[in-house]
Amino acid sequence: MPASAGTPVRVDAWVWAVRLIKTRSMAAEACRAGHIKVNGVSVKPAQQVVPGDRVRVWRDHREIDVEVLDTPRKRLGAPAARLCYADHSPPPPPKEILASQPQRDRGAGRPTKRERRQLDELRGRP
Repeated sequence: MPASAGTPVRVDAWVWAVRLIKTRSMAAEACRAGHIKVNGVSVKPAQQVVPGDRVRVWRDHREIDVEVLDTPRKRLGAPAARLCYADHSPPPPPKEILASQPQRDRGAGRPTKRERRQLDELRGRP
């Protein structure tokens, strides 16, 4: 584990370094899109994180909630990266629930007006 305890690091670099997001540019884009929050607030990529901060990342239709324990400056291997945060994420939904949700076939195009109304009704939208 690197000797960088307490050193502030950019949030986009941190989520990339601890392998929560695949690339640094994807991490910066996720920040700009509002998919990364520090202590409950959407942040820009240059926001600094320090040990004790809570970082929430929305990825793959699931929220990852972690507490920063260490702030490495460079990308780490998976075992070392796991030691830099404490995972407080809720467990993923069971596969049965995910399989029961309706999905459009790939390449089916945009939904028709009728299909869109049915989707809105299913989701409880007016």
